[in-house]
Amino acid sequence: MPDRTRSPTRSLFRTVGPISLATSLSRVLGLVREQVIAGYFGAGVVTDAFYIAFRIPNLLRDLFAEGALSSAFVPTFTAVREREGPGAAWALANRVLTSLALILGGVTVLIFLFAPQILAVYGIGFDPAKRELAVTMTRILSPFLLCVGLAAVAMGMLNASGRFFVPALAPAWFNVCSILGVVTLVPVLSRAGLEPGLALAIGAIAGGAVQLLVQLPSLHRVGFRFRPAFAWADPGQRRIRRLMLPAIFGLGATQLNIVVDSSLATLQGDGPVSYLQYAFRMIMLPIGVFGVAIGTANLARVSRDVARNDTAGLRRGLASALRMAAVLTLPSTAGLIALREPAIALLFERGRFVAHDTVQTAAALLCYALGLYAYSATKIQVPTYYALDDTRRPVIASAVAVATKIVTSVALLWLLPRFGVTAFLGLALSTSVAAWTNYVQLALGLRRRLGSFAEFRVLRTTIVVALVSVVMGVAVHAAYVASLTVAPRGGTAVEASRIGLLVILGAVLTLVGLGLARVEEGRALIGRLVGRGDRG
Repeated sequence: MPDRTRSPTRSLFRTVGPISLATSLSRVLGLVREQVIAGYFGAGVVTDAFYIAFRIPNLLRDLFAEGALSSAFVPTFTAVREREGPGAAWALANRVLTSLALILGGVTVLIFLFAPQILAVYGIGFDPAKRELAVTMTRILSPFLLCVGLAAVAMGMLNASGRFFVPALAPAWFNVCSILGVVTLVPVLSRAGLEPGLALAIGAIAGGAVQLLVQLPSLHRVGFRFRPAFAWADPGQRRIRRLMLPAIFGLGATQLNIVVDSSLATLQGDGPVSYLQYAFRMIMLPIGVFGVAIGTANLARVSRDVARNDTAGLRRGLASALRMAAVLTLPSTAGLIALREPAIALLFERGRFVAHDTVQTAAALLCYALGLYAYSATKIQVPTYYALDDTRRPVIASAVAVATKIVTSVALLWLLPRFGVTAFLGLALSTSVAAWTNYVQLALGLRRRLGSFAEFRVLRTTIVVALVSVVMGVAVHAAYVASLTVAPRGGTAVEASRIGLLVILGAVLTLVGLGLARVEEGRALIGRLVGRGDRG
């Protein structure tokens, strides 16, 4: 009898592939964006002000748009299309877009008007000049939420229609616009006697608009035509609101955590806000390429399984997604930890970003990397709950994780300096603690809801991959130290070659280890790499 878990694995690889490719490009461009920002502005007043200003609409985006809305919209849209046909699904999308435009347009106005009051909370540790710069940037960025909220609905429609590449590529255009904004506008603003750092906000808002616009041609091709329609009492919108409301409360707890985190970081002087941002950008590469990509593909598939009442298919698919998350993110964790300092130096240490900034950012990266697997797996777990019409468990899990995060942050900020460790690292380390707290609660809830996953070898695969990753990480770090005795540190080309060879070594060691351990997803990945994916 064939192994029934193999088909979901191959299917998920085929779906995740285009998403990962597009997301990889976006995340790489995101790193380039951070490189450009670090080169022009370093880690200090301007970057601290921008990252706090950008966090405000970005926080609300997670709260009302890409987080809660996407998880509620895709299952509802899919169910309507499966049961009532494409016409009814497009009509629902028109009503959702109209309502969202009105609501987020109002929120945009409020952000613009009350930016000083908002920054009094977010930038509690900023001096008056730094806070004023952040207020100006916040007002420039205020329409960002509207743009990405509408883009999130467009992405949901395309994903539900089996189109993943274009929406996954849309954030890459945001990064392109942000990079061009800095490169082209900094000299222009300087000559005009204006603050050059405003180029960061102008480029970001342009990127938010383009992120929506690039998806419109694909929407037209799949048959969508926008026609304003307001029907607040529509059953589909009621279901979306019902799914969103608990999700908003759950995400609201997370956003409260971010507010506390941001405020505490601003109290640590100039630099920590930027160090944490640069480090988290490194973490976002594997999260986006693997965690978000698998979660996006899994949400579309889980929504179909739920609409068709296929519980067996749902369990097989979810187990395959979780195993794949382990295979892709745990080796990434080991590699990031092993090469954190040379990687940060290679990517950011130029211009106004100096060696001290590299050390601080690398330390933050270590703390964030410890939670990478949990963070990525949560991107798979939470949408599964929403597809199952269960919003209570994610809300509870999020609230507990946030409480854990806040308590741990305060405790570590007090404790770490007593051991000679920089205090702000407690904010990154507590983020990993909270991620694992959230993951464990969601995993236990899914087991109670769907039954044991023992037959699908999720736990066994995760443990085996973790052991392989530890061995690989130790070997890669030892190889890095040994390489310094043969070829001392040199210029960008030398260091890029060194890290590139070490990354290849780590990938080979990981694939060999997974193959020897007979990990199905590892062997399937090897098959894809050598062009034999369909025979796995």
